[in-house]
Amino acid sequence: MSGHRTGVSEPDGHTGGPEPVGVDELLERVRSGFVRIGPQEAAAAAADGALLVDIRYAELRKRDGLIPGALIVERNELEWRLDPWGSHRVPEAVSHGLRIVVICNEGYASSLAVASLRQLGLHRATDMIGGFQAWRAAGLPVHP
Repeated sequence: MSGHRTGVSEPDGHTGGPEPVGVDELLERVRSGFVRIGPQEAAAAAADGALLVDIRYAELRKRDGLIPGALIVERNELEWRLDPWGSHRVPEAVSHGLRIVVICNEGYASSLAVASLRQLGLHRATDMIGGFQAWRAAGLPVHP
């Protein structure tokens, strides 16, 4: 029975289904499905009508400030707020064709969030390389 998965827990706790993957490999897989953009491109996209969505938690926003015009939606509410068909959507979530740029603190959690948004059909969702820290380092506007 070598290599055969029976659904019974293996010594490492794996019970079958998809093979486990480390977070670095998961990020690589997820990111291969869309084109990420840098801070300057994100600012230009916002000027063209894209929705910047800041998913950082409150303490980071309080500590580091806010991107002017960005919609604040903490990560645990993201799918519910941006699903155009959802009963808890924000007014900005008008269609599946909306261009969305997700921004976290350093550009990691945002990639995983984009994968989830794309599963909802938000096919123009992407994230910003380097997150809020890259935005600030690029000298783009930040409100305290």
